[in-house]
Amino acid sequence: MQNDQVIAFKAKMMKISFDRIQRSLVKIILPVLLTVTAVSQTSNKCAGLPDYQKLKAALTSVVKQGKEANSGLGNPEWATIVNRDGIVCAIVFSGPDRSVEWPGSRLISAEKANTANALSGPNFAFSTANLFTASQPGQSLYSLATSAPPNPQAAFAGPPDSFGQSNDPMVGKPIGGIIVFGGGVALYESKGKIIGGLGVSGDTSCADHVIAWKVRHSLGLDHVPYGVAPGQNDNMILDIQNGASASGFGHPSCKGGKPPDEIIKHLPEEFKTKAGNQAPATLPIIICKSCEAVEKDNLLVCHSIINAC
Repeated sequence: MQNDQVIAFKAKMMKISFDRIQRSLVKIILPVLLTVTAVSQTSNKCAGLPDYQKLKAALTSVVKQGKEANSGLGNPEWATIVNRDGIVCAIVFSGPDRSVEWPGSRLISAEKANTANALSGPNFAFSTANLFTASQPGQSLYSLATSAPPNPQAAFAGPPDSFGQSNDPMVGKPIGGIIVFGGGVALYESKGKIIGGLGVSGDTSCADHVIAWKVRHSLGLDHVPYGVAPGQNDNMILDIQNGASASGFGHPSCKGGKPPDEIIKHLPEEFKTKAGNQAPATLPIIICKSCEAVEKDNLLVCHSIINAC
């Protein structure tokens, strides 16, 4: 009888141990399986876009050129890519670790990517820099910046240790958000098809724009069909004087560090967009207060009726 009790006791203990091992394995394996599934699903949604390693390499290479080449303060940067549906595909930083970046720029870079993608189309590209003037009080896109807040379930999910890594908790989620200063550009593949957006943040908004422009060029995704800037691209337009933009799409020059004006002016010459630059069938018109739309150099711009817009 005693032997039977001992055997039963041992069997019970073995079952308890086996159950514990099973539970432990589930705790270890399930997150791994979920991560693999999420990565696979994200990869399918991000086909044709640079992966984490390519984006990180491109960003790091451009940031290393320093403020003399990029303007601004020479800070490390964050960069985010979204697909055409606004789903985050990759988010990276250029510094040795995330502590040397501006923490707030992680989310800002994602919102810039979302904005450039969301407000650009198959035949026309807006950089986030092109939206500054039109979004000011009294202009036609006033309140744009508050129209689509970022998705908090994507922005603030997950452990901070994963921020800027290949498993950043933003990846695979729609981020939303609208930013109306420099650093966001739409992405166009070799046939001119828009496939997403790129956002860069961490320095002055002018430096962010320069770096985004160069990173896009490095990735070969700058086949921009048409834009509002001289040369019919989506470059930043530094034409604000006395608070008014002659084109209606202007952005202020940035203070702090290396001045950006000459660098931005020559971006299209040194890092040319590759599309045919053909005007779309219907040009977009930004209606300005006290202004009328007139054609100038094949662009529809705001012409002041009384002084400037």
